[in-house]
Amino acid sequence: MKRRLIFVLAASLFAGPALAADPVLGLYKTQPGDNGNYGHVQIYECDAAICGVIRKAFNASGEEIPSDNIGKRMIWDMQAEGDGAYGQGRIWAPDRDKTYRSKMELSGRALKVSGCVLGICRAQNWTKLQ
Repeated sequence: MKRRLIFVLAASLFAGPALAADPVLGLYKTQPGDNGNYGHVQIYECDAAICGVIRKAFNASGEEIPSDNIGKRMIWDMQAEGDGAYGQGRIWAPDRDKTYRSKMELSGRALKVSGCVLGICRAQNWTKLQ
């Protein structure tokens, strides 16, 4: 009995970090794009990386709108680098229909998302909703 208890305690110590949810996971409100529209992006684990998919779209007045982009992957292959930093990923910007090499930095409920393609870089600050 004692041996089983020790095994369970040891297993939980080693499994704990692996089972802990990454702090970046959740639902975020993006900044408005070039067209004034913004969205809600769900960030989740996918294989050994971080991904994100567009869940809702809104116009500049804050009204939910239909969009062909709902359900589309926006972030993929993002790797945790520690201390709230993520890199080596890709992000698709629906307002410009461009894909950027991307990185992210989480600070509290604020997520700074930035990316570059052919020397042209952009950045946005997203707000964690849940």
